[in-house]
Parts: sequence; structure tokens; C-alpha cells
Amino acid sequence: MKNVIMFILSMGLAFNLYAEGKTYTQEEFDQAVRAKVEEQLKKVHSENLVSFSNELLKKEEVLNLKEVELKKREDQLQMNNGDLTKKIVDFQDKQNKLIGCMDDIDSQKKKRVDHMVDAVSGMRPQNAADVLSVQEPEISVQILGQLPSEKVSKIFNLMDKEISARLQKQYLFMKK
Repeated sequence: MKNVIMFILSMGLAFNLYAEGKTYTQEEFDQAVRAKVEEQLKKVHSENLVSFSNELLKKEEVLNLKEVELKKREDQLQMNNGDLTKKIVDFQDKQNKLIGCMDDIDSQKKKRVDHMVDAVSGMRPQNAADVLSVQEPEISVQILGQLPSEKVSKIFNLMDKEISARLQKQYLFMKK
């Protein structure tokens, strides 16, 4: 009921202000609305209505301020969202480059091992045993893994017993 009275009063006030032909800024309009509403309510002679309408107008101002603040927050979130999206794209590009570099390193290592397999497969077993004995164990095992079984057994037999045992153990785990 009170809302209906406030609406009717504000509509009447707006019509009166429009009929006067004046143009108001938002602040002037709000002040004029307050003044007219108070004037109309005083005619009704109800102090409760005057305080109620003032309270409503204050709450409306607070709501308008909160709405402006929410709009600012929303704009800030939109900007942050754009920044985050850009950072994610940059990160994915860097990640793809890193993965590409790692793939290149792996393929180069595989080429080197394949080259060593070709070289060792053409050597005599004693020379191959000497070369593989001084290599890193992991590389030696990879090379041995690609050689024929008969050649691997001859190479193991010609190596130093400790080195041969260590490489055979790694070779067996690699084959599984």
C-alpha cells in the first residue's frame, strides 16, 4: 500500500516537473523529488509516512551506490578474465615449445643410438666389447638391445666380468 502511494506521488511529481518544462540533472531531480514527496506527505499529516519515505529514499541511494560498485567489480572481473585467458594461451604456447624441444632431444638421442648400433654391429665382438665397456651403461644397454642375440652374447663373454654382469642385469630388465 505504501509502495503504491509512493509510486503515485513520484509519478505526479514527475508529471508536474515535466509540465513546468525544466530540465534537471539527476541530482537536482532527486532533490526535487524528495522535496515534493515531503511536501505531499506533510499535507497528509503523517510523520510516519515522511520518515518512511525518507528512509526509502536513503535505501534507494545506497542500492544505487552498490549497483555502481557491482558494475565496477564486474568490469574488473572481465579485465582479469581477459588477462588470465591471455596468460593461459601464453603458457600453452611455451608448454608446446618445451614439448617440441624434448621431442627433438629424444629423436636426436635415438639417431645417435641408431648410429652407434650400426657402428657396433659392423665391429668385431672384442672391439664392440671394448667400446661398450666404457660407454654409459644406459646407452650400452640400448645399443645391445638393438643388436642380434648371438652378437650380444659374444660381446658379453668378451667384456670384463663385473661390467658384463652389471650390463646383463640392466639388459634383462630392459627386455621385460
